[in-house]
This record gives sequence, C-alpha cells and structure tokens, in this order.
Amino acid sequence: MSRPPTFIPPPCARTRALATSRGPFATLDAQPAAGTAKATVMLLPGFSGSKEDFIALLEPLADAGYRAVAIDGRGQYETAGPDDRQAYTQVELAQDVLAQAEAVGGPVHLVGHSLGGQIARAAVLLDAAPFTTLTLMSSGPAHIVLAQQQKVRLLSDALTVMGMEKVWEAMKALDPPEDAEVDGEDLRRRWLSHNPAQLIATGHALTVEPDRVDELAAVQPLPKHVLSGERDDTWPVPQFDAMARRLGARRTVIVGAEHSPNTDRPQETARALIDFWDEQVAQN
Repeated sequence: MSRPPTFIPPPCARTRALATSRGPFATLDAQPAAGTAKATVMLLPGFSGSKEDFIALLEPLADAGYRAVAIDGRGQYETAGPDDRQAYTQVELAQDVLAQAEAVGGPVHLVGHSLGGQIARAAVLLDAAPFTTLTLMSSGPAHIVLAQQQKVRLLSDALTVMGMEKVWEAMKALDPPEDAEVDGEDLRRRWLSHNPAQLIATGHALTVEPDRVDELAAVQPLPKHVLSGERDDTWPVPQFDAMARRLGARRTVIVGAEHSPNTDRPQETARALIDFWDEQVAQN
C-alpha cells in the first residue's frame, strides 16, 4: 500500500470532480500560480492507492508551469464504482482514462504508477492521440513477481469472505500503519472507501498481465519514460531497464526510492518528470 506523506493537498491544488462522458472522477487539480500552463499532466495511482499518492509532486509540478491532475479511478477511494467486477476490466479502465484526457483537455502528459502504469499503457494502445508523452512509474512489462501474486491472491480470497474492516485489521497487524508518517486513520478511511470488486478485479489483472512492450514500442511518435526506484519488490529493477531499452525510452532511477518514488523521493521524482517534459518542449 502506498503511503503518501499527507492527505492534505498543497495550496495550489483543489479537490474537484472531473465530469467525463463516463461519469465523474475525484481529482486533485493543481494549477500554476500565474500564466497559462505549459501542458496538463494526468497522474494515475496504483493498486489500493489513490490520487493522494501524488500530493508531494503537485506543488513542484505546478511551480514548473504544469497543470497536474491526480485522479481516483473508478472504485478507488473517492470515485464511486459498481460492485460488478466486470466493470473493472483493463479495457474499461483504459476507456475511463481516454474520457478523462478528453475532459481535462490536451495535450496531456500521462503518468501511471504501478497498476496505473499498466492501465495507462492500455489506454495508449487503444488511442495514443490524446497523449504527448507516457511515463511508466514503477510499472513493469508484464505480471507482478510470484511473491506479490501470492499476496494479491490471499487478499482477494479474504475480500470474498470478509468485510473491508476485518481485512483492514488483518493487514494492519501484518504491516502497522503507525510505521508511516501519514495518519493511520487516513489510510484506514481510504481503504474502507475502495470498492472490493475493484480490488479483486485489478489485483487479478496484475497477476496475469501479458508482456505488451512490443505493442507499445510500435506506438510512434510518442516519447516514453521508464522511471523507478533503485529497489522494487513488485517487479525486478532489471525488468525496468530491459523494458526501457525495448521501448527506446528515457530511463530514470531515483536513488533512495523503492516501489513508490512519488512518495519516497518526491522532489527528485518531480525533477525527473519535469526534465523529461521540458526536453520534449525544447525538441518540438
């Protein structure tokens, strides 16, 4: 579970519902203090995460002139979703992303963390036209490693027979939220707001995701960026290295970060994103 440093957005950001052709989505929308934004950035969170996982990135991105919109996907935290697991297939979630991009207005730099990266990839493969660049943050080429697959399956099994509150208590016993800087009650509230059907469906998707790197590499012209921490327990770091080579993508390793560089080292992560986007502007 990603643990943002705070659930309180910076002054540059406001919480608002993004109205789309596929329904409303809860967002944190950060605007530059003055002038027109260089471009809009869409930030997609990972499994069991939320838009708050990007809070520490919002101010530096806005200060650099980018409008940054962090989004709860359907069934995540403050965006409602149905109880039908079929509503959370990767194709459905990718179509949501395309609707979100249309609603925020282009051009859009798309960033997906972990599960969000695989959903972002699926959206680009459906229609790359709305996107200026794609950044895959700690999001690997295919399914997650075996140890994580086993954890996800245990969680899914528990969710089918236990309520969210009981599952939270079991998770807390194994990995106390008190170890995090953020208030454990915020993490609990977020967890209880997730739709269990979404967690089961997207968790399963992470365990069976095929390698679609060659398909993505064929999407041209679309600058791509593979960013990760120097350690990762969900995909081996060498997989990120190899994926970047196959994509012809920019490769960034955030020193001192693990699976969530956006919360582990937000300033360094923001700088790497800004440098990538600014470089695209300079080249065009």
